[in-house]
Amino acid sequence: MHIGILQTGHAADPVRAENGDYDEMFQRLLGGHGLTFTTWNVVDGVFPDGPESAEGWLITGSRHGAYDDLPWIPRLEALIRDIRDVHRPLVGICFGHQIVAQALGGKVEKFAGGWSVGPQTYTIEGRDYRVPAWHQDQVVEVPREAQVVGHSDFCANAALLYDGILTIQPHPEFDAATVRGLIEHRGRGTVPDGLLDAATDGLDRPMDRAAMAERLATFLKEHA
Repeated sequence: MHIGILQTGHAADPVRAENGDYDEMFQRLLGGHGLTFTTWNVVDGVFPDGPESAEGWLITGSRHGAYDDLPWIPRLEALIRDIRDVHRPLVGICFGHQIVAQALGGKVEKFAGGWSVGPQTYTIEGRDYRVPAWHQDQVVEVPREAQVVGHSDFCANAALLYDGILTIQPHPEFDAATVRGLIEHRGRGTVPDGLLDAATDGLDRPMDRAAMAERLATFLKEHA
């Protein structure tokens, strides 16, 4: 199955040098599930010809906000609606989760409770997953066509299920090394030190990245 990766941001240069860009992280995460990939760097204005350019779609995370006034964001929102309308499966991660909600009538804003970083436990579709988070923005109003299927203690709308679309707030593509790199190169001076220290301390415990990868890959294939 051919998956189009809509890359909405780039990893910090030191992280990219060590672990690759966000699309490469997803290719590693989803490797072994019978998927092939093409990346479109929509953050740089590079878009596919249309929703039928791939059999399924994945939208990555980003340092940008879904509400930012950037020329590629309305184009991406239009593409999301087109993907929905032609019934191609779509998975959205973090920013991807948020931009899908915004494109389909929801609302995203900076959460008054601040940041969530490092491994967190999310209950998604009745199962607990311990996977990394890295976000301040949250979906605060859910689109009418979406069902909330996941949450954490910090994030009430952490996973949304639509017809052929599944989006999640956490980052299963981030391994421990990636989180450490984000803490060093993007976290210090932006995220409170106490949160970063707690995130670092939690990286030695097992995470459920493979289980989440299985769920995402299965969803894409089941809805193709």
